[in-house]
Amino acid sequence: MSGPDQAPRLSSLSHGGGCGCKIAPKVLSDILKNVPKGSLPFPSNLLVGKETSDDAAVYKLNDSQAVVVTTDFFMPIVDDEFDFGRIAATNALSDVYAMGATPICALAIVCMPLAKLGAWSYWTCQCTRDNLQATLHIPPPTHLRPPDQSRICKILEGGQSVCEEAGIHIVGGHSIDGLECIYGLVAVGVMNPKNLKKNDAAKVGDAIVLGKPLGVGIYSAALKKQALSPERYHTMTKWTTKLNTAGVTLGEMEFVHAMTDVTGRVRPRGPFSGDCQGEQHNHEH
Repeated sequence: MSGPDQAPRLSSLSHGGGCGCKIAPKVLSDILKNVPKGSLPFPSNLLVGKETSDDAAVYKLNDSQAVVVTTDFFMPIVDDEFDFGRIAATNALSDVYAMGATPICALAIVCMPLAKLGAWSYWTCQCTRDNLQATLHIPPPTHLRPPDQSRICKILEGGQSVCEEAGIHIVGGHSIDGLECIYGLVAVGVMNPKNLKKNDAAKVGDAIVLGKPLGVGIYSAALKKQALSPERYHTMTKWTTKLNTAGVTLGEMEFVHAMTDVTGRVRPRGPFSGDCQGEQHNHEH
């Protein structure tokens, strides 16, 4: 005989969640310092590269057009597959909006631990030795555990729903069977170069305006410990699936000097450190 086993919670399939899984900025900086820059010169049309750790790369095509390219993916911060897809897609598109650009298409990035996604039945066997009997419940080998494809489909559907809201298609992507659950997008946008808002262009006297409330990381940590109420879960998903389309309008305003996507920042100093580089002002946290 065998007994059924429940499918694992989505947030249990990774060692962390959301942007909390990012490599620490100091560690990443040290790594990149040891990577050879190469001999190929950067093109003059590259308006934004990796120097200021901005939200996306921007390449000027002509005086009125520039292409914006970014990628963002992470591990689940919620257990609902559809919501996870929506949150991850919203987060990726935010990098395009943060430059003042409009998304035009996206590619999906998918890593799924297929053997862990489904529910299965334990193998049960009776063992007798030296007149002692024992019952063992043994999980079947991973290659014999059928993956729950519906869970993957829901993640993809969630991402697709957000892209449709943004008026774009997911036109392809890449998927692998890995150890942890990961989903996100490569997002491509277009803009007029004169509307570019970099993260290091803030000026003395500028006001900081937040487009959404802070504190998603606290809510997601509570959810992982099953300590988040349904009402607060609703609040969390309401804001994490809201597209930052205002970035396009803000990009057209001359008095707006800098913008950035603050998702994944662990302290107030983080998201604005790039903004402050432009004027070299002091900032404390």
